[in-house]
Amino acid sequence: MTDESKGVRGRLKLFTSLTSVLLVAGLGVALATSEAQADGYYSSDKLQKIVRKIFDRQIKVENVYKHLEAWQEIADRNNGNRASGTTGYDQSVDYVVEQLRRKGYEITRQEFDFPFFQELSDPAFERVDPAPTVYPPNTAEGFFTMSYSGSGDATAAIEAVDFILPPAPDANTSTSGCEAEDFAGFTPGRIALIQRGTCTFFLKAQNAENAGAVGVIIFNEGQDGRTDAINGTLGEPSLTIPVVGTTFAIGDELVAQASAGAVTARVAVDALSEFRPTENLIADLRAWPHQRDKPVIVLGAHLDSVEEGPGISDNGTGSGALLEIARKLRPFSFLLRNRIRFAWWGAEESGLLGSEFYVANLTEEELAETAMYLNFDMIGSPNYVPFVFDGDGSDFDPVGPPGSDIIEQVFQEAFLDRGVNSQPTELSGRSDYLPFSDAGIAVGGLFTGAEGIKTEAQAAEYGGTAGEQYDSCYHTPCDTLDNLSLVALELNSKITADAMLQFAFRDLPLVPAVPALTLSSFSASAASAYDFEYLGDRLRK
Repeated sequence: MTDESKGVRGRLKLFTSLTSVLLVAGLGVALATSEAQADGYYSSDKLQKIVRKIFDRQIKVENVYKHLEAWQEIADRNNGNRASGTTGYDQSVDYVVEQLRRKGYEITRQEFDFPFFQELSDPAFERVDPAPTVYPPNTAEGFFTMSYSGSGDATAAIEAVDFILPPAPDANTSTSGCEAEDFAGFTPGRIALIQRGTCTFFLKAQNAENAGAVGVIIFNEGQDGRTDAINGTLGEPSLTIPVVGTTFAIGDELVAQASAGAVTARVAVDALSEFRPTENLIADLRAWPHQRDKPVIVLGAHLDSVEEGPGISDNGTGSGALLEIARKLRPFSFLLRNRIRFAWWGAEESGLLGSEFYVANLTEEELAETAMYLNFDMIGSPNYVPFVFDGDGSDFDPVGPPGSDIIEQVFQEAFLDRGVNSQPTELSGRSDYLPFSDAGIAVGGLFTGAEGIKTEAQAAEYGGTAGEQYDSCYHTPCDTLDNLSLVALELNSKITADAMLQFAFRDLPLVPAVPALTLSSFSASAASAYDFEYLGDRLRK
């Protein structure tokens, strides 16, 4: 492109932006006499529809894509990821701040410490004697390192602890390793072999370490659905010995061999397990006088990736859509009734920790003024389905807090206005809406699928490939710029913008306040559907 053509393009872009601003301002002035309300905003349905149409034209997928390109470049410079606690994440936050600095936002960088875990090299688990066998790492047939495992390389005799074999018919029955008394008589310097069940992995491993174990192997319990290698977490970085999770079959075999005679194994983990600082980024659209006492609509997306990849689909897509919407919203702000807040969460991939920290630190007044939380986590999956969270519980349990049903309806109708049938998806507790829901705040949002499998009916409706994952690069190194559906990203970005404006013009709260109806009681069952581990009040993804 020549310098002259760049100049023409720049002037055209400026003209288009100014035209939109002047048109919106002109609409407000033209309707001021007949439509102005006592609190200073305009309620005309006609005005709202015009504003929504103008704003829709402002949200372009090519601009959202530019943000994804920036985050891809950041990941490429930083070991291929943008995980919280790393330079890649810090630079991702800096990019958002830079984009919003001149857009009239009040920006808050909310810092907090979180448990950081990173494997520095491949782990090892092998039977040394008898019949030497090397088990494959990071596979369902072999073993996984427990997140927040300590580091170490231990070769020692195995000692099995309080197991139930064959397993009881009901899952979560074994109490192996759950009480300190289970280790009465345990020989210090050995590797503890413990069965999954009843209590947390952390408690089992902590009891083993306290008894003098130099390593821990936790094998799956053995019932249907509880046989593959355990990919779990200890929840916090406080242990010093290596801990791995393996299959029921391997554990069952090692127990039998240990019962018959001495069995020597090796367990090795090379990892960083520590507390590190990270941050949420909160951007408030500066309120006009008539908005200062109005409710707050919070739109959020997690900005961090997993350590295994750059996180472009998960969750550059949601983060990029919100960033572009925020960049374009200021000229329209005077016409809105309610306040708008955007949030980019840190440490979501470590257990929803950023959003959890944010909600936990809201005052009673701030909680009361938060009308709703809208979540956007993966909205451009390559083999997508346009999912809307099932706020009314008509298709899945649980039901969201009061008002969640109305949020679901607004999103559904926004899709129908564009000739698209959305599908409901469960409020399973897997993303950042959970802390808000637990606080009784109405929640909703969009999702296009992760490791779930696309059905024949979905492929017929939306295209793509039946029998394959919605996102085959979910939580892997291939979650790059090539791992996108720009069709889905554009559609969901525009739906996000439109729903936000509808709520920004609307009387809030959506329903009278009632006691919180939380998702917490459903979290354990939700975890069993996805290979997550339940951590009391949160899930580890």
